[in-house]
Amino acid sequence: MAIRRRAWLAGATALAVARPAWAGEAALYRRGNDADPETLDPHRSSSVAEAHILRDLFDGLLTYDNHGAIIPGAARSWTVSEDGLTFRFVLRPDGKWSTGEPVTAEDFVYAFRRMLAPATGAKYAEILSPIRGAAAVNRGEIAGDALGVIAEGSLTLTITLEQPTPYFLELLTHQTALPVHRASVERYGDSFTRPGNFVTNGPYRLIDRVPGGAITLEVNPHHPDAAAIAIRRVAFLPMADMSAAVRRYAAGELDSLSELPVDQIVDLRRRFGSQVVLGPSLGLEVLAINTRKAPFSDRRVRQALSLLIDREYLAEGLYGGTMSPAYSICPPGIDNYRTPPETEGRQGLPIDHEAEARRLLTEAGFGPGRPLTVEYRFNVSDNNRNTAVAVAEMWRDLGIETRFVYTDAKTHFAFLRDGGAFDVARYAWIADYSDPQNFLFLLQSGNDGLNAGRWSNAAYDALLAKAASERDLTRRADMLYDAETIALRELPWIPLMHYRSKALIAPRLQGYTPNVRNAAPTRFLRLDA
Repeated sequence: MAIRRRAWLAGATALAVARPAWAGEAALYRRGNDADPETLDPHRSSSVAEAHILRDLFDGLLTYDNHGAIIPGAARSWTVSEDGLTFRFVLRPDGKWSTGEPVTAEDFVYAFRRMLAPATGAKYAEILSPIRGAAAVNRGEIAGDALGVIAEGSLTLTITLEQPTPYFLELLTHQTALPVHRASVERYGDSFTRPGNFVTNGPYRLIDRVPGGAITLEVNPHHPDAAAIAIRRVAFLPMADMSAAVRRYAAGELDSLSELPVDQIVDLRRRFGSQVVLGPSLGLEVLAINTRKAPFSDRRVRQALSLLIDREYLAEGLYGGTMSPAYSICPPGIDNYRTPPETEGRQGLPIDHEAEARRLLTEAGFGPGRPLTVEYRFNVSDNNRNTAVAVAEMWRDLGIETRFVYTDAKTHFAFLRDGGAFDVARYAWIADYSDPQNFLFLLQSGNDGLNAGRWSNAAYDALLAKAASERDLTRRADMLYDAETIALRELPWIPLMHYRSKALIAPRLQGYTPNVRNAAPTRFLRLDA
């Protein structure tokens, strides 16, 4: 075989830990971000890079602290009915927009209706489906005023659900549940997120945005906690080139990085010591397969491709232990579940599975005289390029020919979301809430914005629908387990790795705490001189 996996990166003794010469404006937090955001409209956003910024710009009813705990946001308190269907939120009386106007319950009614309106084209509309009438509103079957979100006076908001949803409060921390300022949306249309137009209710407001460059925020003086916020200005800087990002960090041009070049992890630990911070994460990287296109519509082809992948090498050898091998869609340890089922391949080495992979390909009509060719798409970064090359080498051992197509992250994910034609594509998901539904709903029929490959399976859909109305958490977990088992047998997505968070944190940045939700709102951090 072309690659002898398990070439474990040898550990190195930390000699002299690099101490960057912190340059530039001392009061400005220079925050390396995953990518350049496609949008800052919270109802059209879909990426982690956008979520980091929107968490600073807006307060939802609930939000996260820097430990990943759910805390009050725009709401100061809430109650839940005994049947688990009705949530009543009381808003902070001192909550204000960045214009100084009060934040009201009606602002949230408007935002939820806008989020679900078909004309908005929200990529994440499915997230709010537990709300009564949400799916029907999003399909255009009923008007927005039929949605189960009602203002009872200026500071009381009532939300009614279709069925009890154990993770609903966590959904309200997500960007889909953020408010938007109605007057500015109606005045500026799609331009309402531009500097000078953008009205926000969070701890920060937008002051500048350079396309492909810095997005600069400053403390919102009208936020009720403004006086207590230590970091007064933050610049989010897109860092697709991880090696260049590390060089900028070492030069003192960045205070943190939210991603690292994993092929350099041993050297990074040697150079930066405890500044390299690893943590838990609820994330998944997969290869999405275009199940609408022959020969990838053939399950045997998908199974063969999966069997040939050495996930242990990817996670441990290539990523230096900063990822975990994935044989399931849901990561271990997720709430409201059991130990996830697994696809084939964990037992033994990939070489042990070559005979089975060869048999499957032969049955599907491929062999020495007719090699399988694969177009592999990915969003360009050092890590993604290295993964693609390694996987292609694993496939080449069986004569599979791979061609790469790569673009920036914004173009890549827009291409997949809009149904572009592909063979195999890198896809990644970081959980919005700790529940298996947040991974498994991605593969539901009709979820075209997120179901890369447009796989559809009636039995799978039926199990997820049944689980959605099941109040007993054990029975619900069993239904979701059965659904995941179907997906792992059919392999519309080939699991590669589960994430761990990886960051470089400068000594002067205080308050960063790795957590399973990878939440680090700037308002809870501080910069030492």
